[in-house]
This record gives sequence, C-alpha cells and structure tokens, in this order.
Amino acid sequence: MVRLGQNFLADPNLLDAIVRDAELGDDDVVLEVGAGEGVLSERLAAAAARLHTVEIDRRLEPALERVAALPNVELHWGDAMKLHLGGLRPEPTAMVANLPYSVATPLILRTIEELPSLRRWTVMVQREIADRLRAGPGSRTYGSPSAVAQLACEVELVRGVDPAVFKPRPRVDSAILRLRRTGPGADEETRALIRAAFAHRRKSLARSLEHARPGSLAPARAALAELGLPEDARAEALAPQQFAALSTKLRD
Repeated sequence: MVRLGQNFLADPNLLDAIVRDAELGDDDVVLEVGAGEGVLSERLAAAAARLHTVEIDRRLEPALERVAALPNVELHWGDAMKLHLGGLRPEPTAMVANLPYSVATPLILRTIEELPSLRRWTVMVQREIADRLRAGPGSRTYGSPSAVAQLACEVELVRGVDPAVFKPRPRVDSAILRLRRTGPGADEETRALIRAAFAHRRKSLARSLEHARPGSLAPARAALAELGLPEDARAEALAPQQFAALSTKLRD
C-alpha cells in the first residue's frame, strides 16, 4: 500500500477522534478518499446520512466487502484525481479522510473548486502540508496552495499525530487539518494568477507574472500601486484577498 502513498490508521481512539472532530450531522453526506481497510469508513457511515468512499487499490476489495454492504455507503473504485466528483449524488457536504499523502494538496484544492456543496473538510495529511495550507503571508511556507485554499476556507490545525498510530509507520509527521468554507473561492483566472505569481519566488510578483504573461509587467505594477502595494512586492507579501483584488484590477 505504501507505493500508493497510503498508510493505514491503526489507533481506534484516533479514528473516533477524527469523527468527533468532523462534527457530522444526521443529514451530512460524507466524501472519504482512501477507504483503505474501511476502519474509518465504518465509523463515518454510522455518523452520517450517506458516505461516498473512494479507493484505488483493488487488492483491498475483500477488506471492504463489509463496508460496501452497508445501506448508506457507495464505494467508488478509481483514482480520486480522475473521478468525476461533480457527479456524486447526493452531493457531499463534508470530506473526512486519511488522505493518501502523495495527492493530498491537489485533491483538497480540487474538491474546493469542483464541489461547492462541501462546507467542511477534516483530513489527515502530512504535517508539512498542513503547515503550508494554513501559512500566512510573509511565511516561508506560504505559497500558491495557501492563498488558493484560504480564499475559500478558514484553515485550522486540529492536532498533530504520532507516526506510531499508522501501519506501516510513515517517515513523516502527520496532522489533522480542518477547513471550513467561507466563500466560493478563487475563479480560474485568479488561480492562474496566483500560480504565476509564486512561480519565481526570488523575483518580484510583477516580474514573475511577466514570465508567464509577456507584456504584463507594467499593468501588474500599476495594479499593485492602485491597491496601495509596492510595485516590487513579492508574491509572499500579498494576502489571499489581495490576490483576488489584483486579479480583478488586471481584468479591468
């Protein structure tokens, strides 16, 4: 299972804590990515109205037979990064998962973008990913994923997790991360702007944009000035909402 980037939780107390942290209601529809052996899935099915659980590794099919037989569970076989998430019915309202670490960041960002029905995320991720997604402007770890996630959500570290609770034991620290949706998030134009702005961190934001969009240097500097920001500001100096404002200015 390690080759698929998944380490299974082996601590029942932590599994119960994750479900409590998720604060699920009787009407919640949960999306779980990385069903593994189904130990978290069973708990989620008992706490929510419906559960969509996704697993890529068919070798786990015997272990998941009991979960798949539950009346309020739909088991989806496949790659969550390729699955048509927008086609899930009923639409998920919460995501709770021990995420495969290899796809955690792009998957969280994808669900923010493609599943507007999602209001809350309670996910186990690598500690480095948790720190990156909740990092603020000026931080060494603040980057494109931080700004994109925070334009849509409040991001909170719930707790650190000891590697000993997994099998096999990972070589990295883990954490439970909670996101609460506060708005629709960045549109496609703004996401592209943020990615381009952080593509060359040692350069000013305007010069980094120029690499991706030739001819944008002067307009970017002018837009930054109109927003009361230095023309030579670097991407890490801008808060998420300032990126949204910059994107609007450049379109205008």
